[in-house]
Amino acid sequence: MSGGPDNGAAAPGGRAGRRGARWLVLAIPYLWLLVFFLVPFFIVLKISLSMTALAMPPYVPVFDLAKGIDNVVAGIRQFTTDNYVWLIEDALYVRAYLSSLWIAAVSTFLLLVVGYPIAYGMARAPRRWQAMLVMMVILPFWTSFLIRVYAWIGILKKEGLLNQMLLALGVIDDPLTILNTNTAVYIGIVYSYLPFMVLPLYAALERMDDTLLEAAADLGCPPVQAFWKITFPLSMPGVIAGCFLVFIPVTGEFVIPDLLGGSETLMIGKTLWAEFFANRDWPVSSAVAVVLLVILVVPIVLFQNQEAKRAEREGR
Repeated sequence: MSGGPDNGAAAPGGRAGRRGARWLVLAIPYLWLLVFFLVPFFIVLKISLSMTALAMPPYVPVFDLAKGIDNVVAGIRQFTTDNYVWLIEDALYVRAYLSSLWIAAVSTFLLLVVGYPIAYGMARAPRRWQAMLVMMVILPFWTSFLIRVYAWIGILKKEGLLNQMLLALGVIDDPLTILNTNTAVYIGIVYSYLPFMVLPLYAALERMDDTLLEAAADLGCPPVQAFWKITFPLSMPGVIAGCFLVFIPVTGEFVIPDLLGGSETLMIGKTLWAEFFANRDWPVSSAVAVVLLVILVVPIVLFQNQEAKRAEREGR
């Protein structure tokens, strides 16, 4: 009899504890985004609205909270959009953005063409082999990204392994010029980002119901037609995820075009590095970063909204 009141009193406390734990779980990712995304973004945005100065830091205004709110208000009044106007007026930045988007789009297409057969083969492999195949895909991550890119210099240069092999086989008579070209950039990007395309595709293909293909075969559907009407549409979530995972970082890639590309390889990552470290123009480089973020994030947000509306309509 004495246990009844205790249990009744404990139940509300237990529910409150579960609600608190639920809010904590939800708060952690938002807190993470606040600290590591929103706060740095607003700092970069503030610098992009500042003016270049021969000082440390190399921009003005610099807020000094110790001087009171008047100092902050006076600093805000000095903000300017001249850096963004400069990006529009200077053809270099426009070409850098367009070139980066083009290289990212072509690289994403190549990664999809190369990665889809690999993911499809992994998903159709015997179950006991799939874990090992996944490990082989992520195995390059065990080595430093910079070391792997440097290795391609030794492979692609005129006296490198690739030319030596082709000359020994008699395929070519003179060494090919691959290093310091856009071709080398595409090779480095496809090699480096291939796991980011393969893994989402494999996850989507591995979950697919094989009985759908069996039913299509029973109804007389050829394998190729069944692939385009059943397999590929069902793998679209993996295709979209893989394309986003590679397109976004490739657009801002710096290491691969800097090491493998030539002087004609123009990407916004190299331009941003030059403005920040060579010219020490922090406001312009911050404006470049903000515009790049807007170019990449806005289409993704719009796409997610469209997908949410479509899912809502299909749910009804």
